[in-house]
Amino acid sequence: MLHGNALRQAITSPGTTPLIGIYDMYSASIAAQHYNGFFVSGFGFAASHYGLPDIGFIAWPDMLAFVERLRLAFPAHHLLVDIDDGYVDHEVACHVVQRLERTGASGVIMEDQRRPRRCGHADGKLILPLEEYLEKLQLVLSSRKDLVVVARTDATEESEILRRAAALAETDADVVLVDGVRSVAWIRKVREVIGDKPLLFNQIAGGKSPRLSLTELSELGVDVAIYSTPCLFAAHGAIDGALNDLKMADGRLPDTRETGSIGVKGATELLEKNLSRHHGNRRPARV
Repeated sequence: MLHGNALRQAITSPGTTPLIGIYDMYSASIAAQHYNGFFVSGFGFAASHYGLPDIGFIAWPDMLAFVERLRLAFPAHHLLVDIDDGYVDHEVACHVVQRLERTGASGVIMEDQRRPRRCGHADGKLILPLEEYLEKLQLVLSSRKDLVVVARTDATEESEILRRAAALAETDADVVLVDGVRSVAWIRKVREVIGDKPLLFNQIAGGKSPRLSLTELSELGVDVAIYSTPCLFAAHGAIDGALNDLKMADGRLPDTRETGSIGVKGATELLEKNLSRHHGNRRPARV
C-alpha cells in the first residue's frame, strides 16, 4: 500500500488517529515502540537541528534528508511532515512536495502564514491573503500523486477562521487544520463549517489549545491529532535532571543495574531495531 493511502485510511477510520511529534532519529526510535504514526514537527526540527525557535529557519533540503532517514528506519510508520508555508515560493512548495513523496512521506501540512512566520501557538502570526494561499495550495495538490495534504490556517480573528476553514474544505486537500484553536466550542464551530472534510487538531504542551484525550477528540469529530513536542519537552526535562544529578554526584554515573535507567546495552538494543534486517521483528506499536 502507498504511504499516503495508508495514512488516508487511518484518518478516515473510526476514532481519532494520533501522530506523535518526533525531533530526531533517537526520539523516533522510542516513539515507534508505542505509536505507529509520526509527526515531523517544525518546532522540534528547528530546535534539534539548528537550536533555534520555530520562526522560519528550516531549509527544505535538511527536512528532506531527515524524512529520508526516517523512512529507511521505519518503513511502515505514517510520516506527516510540517513544511511551514511551503518554503515561501509556489514552485519551491511543489518541488518539495514531490521530493518528499518520492522519499516516502505520507503527508504534509502547509500553512497560510506569511514571513516572518511564528509557531502556530505563538502571538504575532501574519497570514497571506486567502486567494494567494489557495493558489499555492492548488498547485501543491496538482503536484502530488498519493500524498496526503493538510491545509492549515493560522487565522486568529473569529470570522476569518471560519471563512478560511470553509474555503479550505472546498478544496481537494485531504484534511483541514485550524492551528491554535482556543476552546472546545471553537472545535465544534470549525467541525460544523467544514462539513465532512477530515479535521486535524494540534496539541502542544503549554500552547493555546485545550488539553483533550483521544476519546474527547473523537466525540468532537476530530479525525487526526498531532502531538507536536512530547518527546522534545520530555527530553529537555530528563536531560536537565540527569545532568543536575551527575553534578550533585561529583561526576559519578549512576549504576544502571540499581536504578533501572538506560545504559549502553538498552540503547544499542533499541537502535538495532532500525537496521533493515530487523524490520520484520519490530515490536508492534500501539495504534
